[in-house]
Amino acid sequence: MDSDKVVRAMARWWQTVSQEDTDVTSHNPMLYDPLQDGVIKTSKTRQYLAALIICLGAVSAGTALAWTSPVLPQISVNVNATTAVNATHLTGNATTTNNVSNFTNTTTPITTPLPPNGQLQLSVAQQSWISSLLAIGAFMGALPTGYIADAIGRRYTALAMDVPFILAWLSISFAKSAGWLYFGRFLIGISTGSFCVVAPMYISEIAETSIRGTLGTLFQLLLTMGILFVYIVGSMVSWTTLSMMCLVVPILLFVGMLMLPETPVYLLKKGRRADAALSLKWLWGRYCDSRSAIQVIQNDLDQANADASLLDLFSNRGARNGLIISMMLMFFQQFSGINAVIFYTESIFESAGSSLSASISSIIVGVVQVIMTLTASLLIDRAGRKILLLFSSTVMTICLAILGAYFDMKESGKDVTSIGWLPLLCMVLFIITFSVGYGPIPWLMMGELFMPDVKATAVALTVMVNWLCVFVVTKCFGVMIHDWGSDMTFWFFACCMALATVYVAVALVETKGKSSSQIQTWLSGR
Repeated sequence: MDSDKVVRAMARWWQTVSQEDTDVTSHNPMLYDPLQDGVIKTSKTRQYLAALIICLGAVSAGTALAWTSPVLPQISVNVNATTAVNATHLTGNATTTNNVSNFTNTTTPITTPLPPNGQLQLSVAQQSWISSLLAIGAFMGALPTGYIADAIGRRYTALAMDVPFILAWLSISFAKSAGWLYFGRFLIGISTGSFCVVAPMYISEIAETSIRGTLGTLFQLLLTMGILFVYIVGSMVSWTTLSMMCLVVPILLFVGMLMLPETPVYLLKKGRRADAALSLKWLWGRYCDSRSAIQVIQNDLDQANADASLLDLFSNRGARNGLIISMMLMFFQQFSGINAVIFYTESIFESAGSSLSASISSIIVGVVQVIMTLTASLLIDRAGRKILLLFSSTVMTICLAILGAYFDMKESGKDVTSIGWLPLLCMVLFIITFSVGYGPIPWLMMGELFMPDVKATAVALTVMVNWLCVFVVTKCFGVMIHDWGSDMTFWFFACCMALATVYVAVALVETKGKSSSQIQTWLSGR
């Protein structure tokens, strides 16, 4: 650090200390830290609570993404015909994924009766618009969220972006025409894209280093829970009842966010040191050492450019490397082949001799995703990010290669009845390893890799890349199946995962337990 930076840092330190001494807020008894070391301790309960509340946005996103799967068959115009229903949803974020993200493009043959007169009856073209408008809205909602979060704060951004969720479900629940469904799906996409940005950002800025990984996986976990909720409830109730039930989640989210504080990082960026200390006391417990924690955050802010621009994101080596890594992880997440595996869920169950319906198969897949994403949340701060990513991509590569070989034999006319269990085993292993690796970890690391000055813009750009990859994979998947065949399609995704294994092994270091400044030291090549 040169002499000018030292002077500025000392001036800022003196100013904040002086402000803290003279500010009325600073005399709040909650700001007093215990003097005896034996009394200093942190509580993680409210950190988990805050993360769970903001991740209700992930539940809302999951319900929106999976909504088309049980609903479109109910409002199809076809009579006793086999209809291809496209249901785009995030599996993993996570993801369609997976993570963020992520989405699966599920085409399920369904026999659909004609709805009674007066009810919605959608053509195939209208169904495709209802599926795709969410992705368009999510792409458009991601970038401005970063700027809004820097302008009004993470908490108020979450509150503002929750309003479209509520309006969208009201529009969908009472829709009497396709136009109202279009409007609702577009609005719901804006909120989905926004929460893919603001929720990981909020969590990364409130969490202690020791549980940052666990809290970071909650976004993907709750997203898969939202998907599973729709799979289960959607198979039992009408689409209007399902939509009204989905409305409850964003309402709970709005009420919950009113209870939470703004992040200490944002408050310090705005020079509100006493408020930042109060926020830490609320989140980390009354007996935490807030002065030391605030000073660590302040040191990170002092190293960064408080007025960073979009150009700084690319000119600064650490920020640029973090952006590349984050985008590459999202790319591999979407090109993991999760879409292909989910696409063939029913046929793979049938090949194994199962007579389960498409809805039951979907529920089974959803349960596996939830259980294994929960497992990942317990493992990630013990095993680490890098080892789980390597394990995930390696096993997925093997599973995809075997699935490609299976469909190659099947499509060439060979008898594969004796190994009908093999693709089912590969599918289960694939979903398990995806859910512990490339499902949640890209969303987690997206919040870890950036300094506060560029985090909002960097996270927004990363989420936009995620949704762009979703769009590309979704649009190209059908063409790949038609032109290349199922075998080559699976082998293509296997090659992508092999490249992911090499990339992670060469380009990543373990970020488990590392502070923000330590991560930036690595990214900057120092």
